[in-house]
Amino acid sequence: MELKQTNRYNKIFNQGKNMKKILPLLLIITFLAIVAMIVISMAKENQPITIVKGNLEMKPIDIKLNATNDTECKMIIKHLDNSAEVVDRDGRTWFFDDVGCMVLWLEGKKFKNDAKLWVHTVDSKKWVNAKQAFYGVTDHTAMHYGFGAREKETNSTINFHEMQLRMLRGENLTNPKIRKKLLGEY
Repeated sequence: MELKQTNRYNKIFNQGKNMKKILPLLLIITFLAIVAMIVISMAKENQPITIVKGNLEMKPIDIKLNATNDTECKMIIKHLDNSAEVVDRDGRTWFFDDVGCMVLWLEGKKFKNDAKLWVHTVDSKKWVNAKQAFYGVTDHTAMHYGFGAREKETNSTINFHEMQLRMLRGENLTNPKIRKKLLGEY
C-alpha cells in the first residue's frame, strides 16, 4: 500500500516538474499572440488611403488631407493646391500630391487615354479637368516640380500637353539646369 502511494506521489510530482517546463513556453506564446493582435489592429486603423473604388461617375473625390497617400511618391497629401486625381473607367481613383507625380505614374498605364484627370487649382481653388487646365512653371508644389495648376490661362502658363512633355523629359524645377534658367538659382 505504501508503495502504491509513493508511486502516486511520484507521478504527481513528475507532472508538476513537466508543468514547470511547459509554463514559461505557454506564457511566451500567449504574450506573442497578444502583441501580434495589437500590431495588426493598429495597422488596419492607421493605413492611409491609396485608392478608392466605385467612382463610376469619374468625378473628383474629396481628398482626406493627412490621411491619403500619393500613388507615385507615397508621400502623405497635406494640401489640396496642385493635388491631382486619376479616375479609370472602372471607378478606381488614385491620388497625387503634385501634378508631376500624376504624369509620371500615368505614363506607363494602359488606360491613360481613357482615364479622367483632375487637378485642384491655385487660382479658383476647385477641381478642374487636368487636360483643360493651365500650368505655371515656377510654382511651389509638393514635390518641387513647379507645375502649379490654374483654371485660367495667363501669359506665364503652359497647357497640359506642354506640361506633360516637360515633366516626362525632366524639364522641371528639380533639374538644376532648368531651375537656374527659370529662377536664376541652383
